Amino acid sequence: MVPPEDQNAATDMQVESPSDRDADRVVVLNPISGDGEHGPRVRELADQYGYAVRETENEGDGIDIAREAADHADRVVACGGDGTYNHVVRGLWQADALPEVEFGVVPGGTGNNFANNVGIEGIEDAFEVLAEGPVRSIDLGTVTVDDGEPIPFLNSCICGLTADASAETTPEQKKQYGVLAYAANSLRQLAAYDGLDISIEPVEGGDGWSGSAALVLFGNARGFPGDEGAAADVEDGLLDVTVIEKRPAIDLVSGGALFELFGRDPASLSRLRTRHAEVTVESDEAATFSLDGEMVAARELTVETREQLLRLPVGQSYVARTDG
Repeated sequence: MVPPEDQNAATDMQVESPSDRDADRVVVLNPISGDGEHGPRVRELADQYGYAVRETENEGDGIDIAREAADHADRVVACGGDGTYNHVVRGLWQADALPEVEFGVVPGGTGNNFANNVGIEGIEDAFEVLAEGPVRSIDLGTVTVDDGEPIPFLNSCICGLTADASAETTPEQKKQYGVLAYAANSLRQLAAYDGLDISIEPVEGGDGWSGSAALVLFGNARGFPGDEGAAADVEDGLLDVTVIEKRPAIDLVSGGALFELFGRDPASLSRLRTRHAEVTVESDEAATFSLDGEMVAARELTVETREQLLRLPVGQSYVARTDG
């Protein structure tokens, strides 16, 4: 344990220090993610392990900080939840710094799905993994809307019911109820949800899907709840696509809503795997797509995987299926 005076010194180090701005290892800290209590411990451990800390203050700061850090750093670590991870990866992507600049994660948010998927179990464990964990090269997903620039995602790109529910979940609800806030909003919308008319066409050929969906998930590092393993293989160069078809009647009282929502009813599920797909929303209005919780509105887009583009240390429990 670092003495109190050393903790204060570590905290003071983070304020506009030239050495911080030029550091070769940087932690991008979202101090208000999750319960907002992780900051002091993260700063203490960052100082012990030789990382400069840059804090976000406003939405989008993580993108800017990571992009700037890529000019001098050889590793940029995100501390927060999945949204913070996404912003840091976006900054590295925009700086054209991948795979040369390594990524890393320290869990500190409401949703820490990606950290769990790569075997990181807490703040202390995260810094041990950063120091000693094996570095793997994993896939990164991207979404391109119309002729715009590709937008990266780590876990998943989701559209349909849970994307809409996620968009309507406030920061206050996340802080008070955690992941239950997402589930509550999903169930609240379920009875009235009309479905999303959508088509998915793999660019490389093979079977696609077209119809009315309650939910579509393009999984890079995330599988669908209820699937064995619950995580996609993030080193296979493929996106795991799960579609839950919109059913005409859902029995909210009997619990059928939960089966529909989490895909436990095989009749409602369709699956495919693809490297690159063209997605069209058959509607005059754009649909909401959630990229690791970050929202994008689109009617037409492409979703693809960028194979082994992201290098990061992983924990002991991480196993890629490609390892056999």
